[in-house]
Amino acid sequence: MAAASLSRLSRRATSSAVAAAPSLRRLLSSTATAPAAQSAPPPPPSAASAAAAGADRVRWDYRGQRQLVPLGQWMPKVAVDAYVAPEAVLVGQVTVHDGASVWSGSVLRGDLNKITLGFCANVQERCVLHAAWAAPTGLPAETLVDRYVTVGAYSLLRSCTIEPECIIGQHSILMEGSLVETNSILEAGSVLPPGRRIPTGELWAGSPARFVRKLTNEEIMEIPKLATAINDLMQSHFSEFLPYSTVYLEVEKLKKSFSIPL
Repeated sequence: MAAASLSRLSRRATSSAVAAAPSLRRLLSSTATAPAAQSAPPPPPSAASAAAAGADRVRWDYRGQRQLVPLGQWMPKVAVDAYVAPEAVLVGQVTVHDGASVWSGSVLRGDLNKITLGFCANVQERCVLHAAWAAPTGLPAETLVDRYVTVGAYSLLRSCTIEPECIIGQHSILMEGSLVETNSILEAGSVLPPGRRIPTGELWAGSPARFVRKLTNEEIMEIPKLATAINDLMQSHFSEFLPYSTVYLEVEKLKKSFSIPL
């Protein structure tokens, strides 16, 4: 009797343990996986979100400098075969004619009056061209750099007129109303005061600039050749210049990084 009741009790206990086992397993599995789920790192971003972030970064990289800056109704005009370096800035009433070149870091600010760069003229690095409302001498307040004129680096031109085939040495300053006539040279580091005129075929130098001597025929013949040589150099830069920037290179990098079919 006792043995039979003991066996029934043992079978009942076994069956209840078997019935409770699934719930116990679920409880144990949930408690075991909860800390793991809490400590697990977040899933990596998808390729689409990474591409969107990369696209925003690319757009931000190219928001900085603008080459041509409109001002009111005025928009700089650049001929098709003229070269304006990516680091140069043209503002407002600026006209750059055929074959002319504006090199890196130069600023042509036509906010008060017109600035004109003639055929095959060149404005080299870090030059500043500006124009006032009016010249104190009564002469035109526009800034004109005529054809085959070479303006050396770091020069400052303000409301002056430079006639064809002249050389302005680097670090020179030409003030309001000053005039440089055809086939003339202004030495580097010179300052031409307001209203001062350099006659045709002369070499001037100094601060303030003064007459030095007459130019020889050989020197006069070399003036347009220098502008032509810089124009030839411009062609090699122009062939490398990308008018639509290099955004496509960044897109290629994104494609390789995220393996996104575009």
